[in-house]
Amino acid sequence: MTRIFIPQDAGARAVGADRVADALRAEAARRGRDVTLVRTGSRGLFWLEPMIEVETPAGRIAYGPVTAGDAATLFEAGLEEGGAHPLRLGKPDDIPFLKQQTRITFARCGIVDPTSLDDYRAHGGYRGLSRALQIGPPGVIEAVTASGLRGRGGAGFPTGIKWKTVADTAADRKFIVCNADEGDSGTYADRMIMEGDPFSVIEGMTIAGYAVGATRGYIYIRSEYPDAIRAMERAIVVAVNRGCLDDFCLEVRVGAGSYVCGEETALLESIEGRRGQVRAKPPLPAHKGLFGRPTVVNNLVTLATVPAILADGAERYAALGVGRSRGTMPIQIAGNVRHGGLFEAPFGLTLGEIVDGIGGGTANGRPVRAVQVGGPLGAYFPRALFDTPFDYEAFAGRDGLIGHGGIVVFDDSVDMARQARFALEFCGIESCGKCTPCRIGSVRGVETIDRIIAGDRRDANLALVEDLCQTLKFGSLCALGGFTPYPVMSAITHFPEDFGRTRLPAAAA
Repeated sequence: MTRIFIPQDAGARAVGADRVADALRAEAARRGRDVTLVRTGSRGLFWLEPMIEVETPAGRIAYGPVTAGDAATLFEAGLEEGGAHPLRLGKPDDIPFLKQQTRITFARCGIVDPTSLDDYRAHGGYRGLSRALQIGPPGVIEAVTASGLRGRGGAGFPTGIKWKTVADTAADRKFIVCNADEGDSGTYADRMIMEGDPFSVIEGMTIAGYAVGATRGYIYIRSEYPDAIRAMERAIVVAVNRGCLDDFCLEVRVGAGSYVCGEETALLESIEGRRGQVRAKPPLPAHKGLFGRPTVVNNLVTLATVPAILADGAERYAALGVGRSRGTMPIQIAGNVRHGGLFEAPFGLTLGEIVDGIGGGTANGRPVRAVQVGGPLGAYFPRALFDTPFDYEAFAGRDGLIGHGGIVVFDDSVDMARQARFALEFCGIESCGKCTPCRIGSVRGVETIDRIIAGDRRDANLALVEDLCQTLKFGSLCALGGFTPYPVMSAITHFPEDFGRTRLPAAAA
């Protein structure tokens, strides 16, 4: 029997993976071949999707991008033995995009059957929890702290400190909340793990619960991810039936399409059944979070990384990266780029190495003009800043942020004044309305940018936009309003010609 692996990741399905699976199944039946199709997650090479793999004595051999119409020629070429074909890519791990990576968090994505707990265990699953039970809760927190793991959702707060705070806070109940409300443009790391390796999330949350004394966990997933929701719910049922959770209860909660619910306190409000509005801090969620109890709120990638840290040792993870940015980061490359996909690597690659070397430049061959890093609230970096290392401190030093690791590439046809307008418009639409700077300042900002685009008193209106950005940055309750100035001011600073200026604004000169 030959096993053929076909991704059921939403990205692969969007370009025909289901049709490819049906065609291969039908062609195998027509030829009387003993073939089993295994639906995996994606390895993240999206320009090659649907990418299929066949199990051979020499290892897996990949082909892609495959269409349903290729089924007959693939079998004729000896697909089951990894035969030569124009779509043959060879061993997946030898493809340069994969070969250059250091896959820790995403080590199993595209390899295992995400519905199979046995497959997860066969590829190292639950070694982390076993180690956690050996060293005890204080040892777990010490290991997570020593690893240097920081929140991968964007804030970059040290995970070990957050866990210790919750562990040290007395309460009758404690909670673990996994933030999978992945709403940033050009990001899909959370989705890929949920659809390709859901048990890693369950194991990570179980370890977190054991470490801090929590008995219940919630996975908050955006409603726009139906496949991920089904994958996580199915995995939880399997884990419960196989006795993997014991006294730790897990539940999926689905958001209702609000971007601001990616902010941890608005997310907690939503789980509690209320409108997703930002809470004033303090108190911090670690002291008084979900239902007024101490709560660990971590991004999904953060929690999915914990099992590997416990299994392989904090020292191994801490040895990767640069400065205070330790370990690996899932870099998600999107936009007008030749090789879009997920690239896991230690912190420290330069932005130019990522965009030009790994991403291969633009898909249409035009020059890269701007790159936005960190989602719709991230700064726009021009080519002059492509020497910036991809780490928290380096980006902060240049008025940027890496956020959830999303990179969106723009060619030289982009109008940066309109991109600045979009950032303010986005803020106005997605604002929860609780604080005045975000609710009103964003709307006034759109009106002012429109006047600038129309050529109306440009210098005066640019000064007004800069003043509005200062108010948003320092007067907003949360990062939605507080980070909106990043794309706006970076566009004005680095691309003044798009705003009718021939020089930098005085504040940036």
